Amino acid sequence: MNTKELAKMINDRHFFNLKKMQYKYSPESVMEMLETLMEMSYAQIALNDFNGQCCVYLPIQSLIPTSVMKKLLTSNTSKELFGLKAMEEEIDFTLQIENIQSNRDSVRKILQGFAPNNEEESRILNMKKGLEFIGDPTNKITEENLHYLYKLSVENFLEGDDKLPEGSFYRNDTVYIVGDKPYHEGLNPKLLPKYMAELVRFANQKDEIPELAKACMLHFSIAYLHPYFDGNGRTARLLHLWYLVQQGFSSTLFYAFSKHINNSKNKYYSSFLDIEENYKISKLLDITPFIRYFNEYVYSKIDAASGVVPVYEIFTQAMRDGKITEKERDLWNFVLSAYGDGQFSTKQLEKDFGNAAYATIRSFVLKFQELGLLASQRFGNRVKYSIKN
Repeated sequence: MNTKELAKMINDRHFFNLKKMQYKYSPESVMEMLETLMEMSYAQIALNDFNGQCCVYLPIQSLIPTSVMKKLLTSNTSKELFGLKAMEEEIDFTLQIENIQSNRDSVRKILQGFAPNNEEESRILNMKKGLEFIGDPTNKITEENLHYLYKLSVENFLEGDDKLPEGSFYRNDTVYIVGDKPYHEGLNPKLLPKYMAELVRFANQKDEIPELAKACMLHFSIAYLHPYFDGNGRTARLLHLWYLVQQGFSSTLFYAFSKHINNSKNKYYSSFLDIEENYKISKLLDITPFIRYFNEYVYSKIDAASGVVPVYEIFTQAMRDGKITEKERDLWNFVLSAYGDGQFSTKQLEKDFGNAAYATIRSFVLKFQELGLLASQRFGNRVKYSIKN
């Protein structure tokens, strides 16, 4: 294939839809393009398709903006494992993605430490425990820990045939992913122990794959293998976050990934379908469409969010200079965790924090506004504060 024709096909907007590419350029041209890319551009990864062939991706098509990496890598100043506001949204939206009923007030209540009153709130509590588990960097990704995370956050609320066999880490029967019709059959259950061991090994091995792209690969792999009867999506999204925490992206749990996935749910599912449909033509399990989905619909939204990271250096310097008291430090940590990039009033902060007089709260917000850590916005006679971008 000549260079001009190859470039034209690679830059075609339907490049990741091989069926449309065949129609436009001919099946022979598409196969020639794939053979060329296999020689020149595709990178193999240490994960296999169901036939035992290495999965691949296109590094040049999977570039992660450095601004996103810096945002997630920069240490947050909160002592908490995760941001309450962000994880309130994470829990609510990860359940919405799978059409599981949740109530935002119940999520907020459980995250604030109240006991559950019903099954829905007990489910939320277990999701909270799951986030606490993956937020602790000492909890490494192992098969045992993945099984524990699954049971903790998902399986305790499954019944009957949806539960795993006693003593087993993975399902022992066939499972299908269904939409309007069945479109994917999970891996043969007899092969799951081998493939899941490979997945965990891949998660822990050192390689040249950018961490945010590799997190997508792990996420995709859980959905592809479908190791459980139910809860694979929730587990895949938790593993995505867990891997990033393990790799030192300490601000990961201060952003609600599932909020952005839910807002682009059709694109999320269609990226899985694109990979499946392309595989039928190419016989290559190319994960690039899923990485590109995350780049466009999730990582880019995190990049655009104000978040908690930009003020880190200002706060750290003020602490070094002795400008911040211990009580003010505790209030700041609470604001980071409880409100994220949302707004709050002095009255709301006084009520939510629960361990400071109103005069202390008032002094805190005015001082931190002067330091450049908080911004204010007036609504009539009321003033709302937020972390400054």
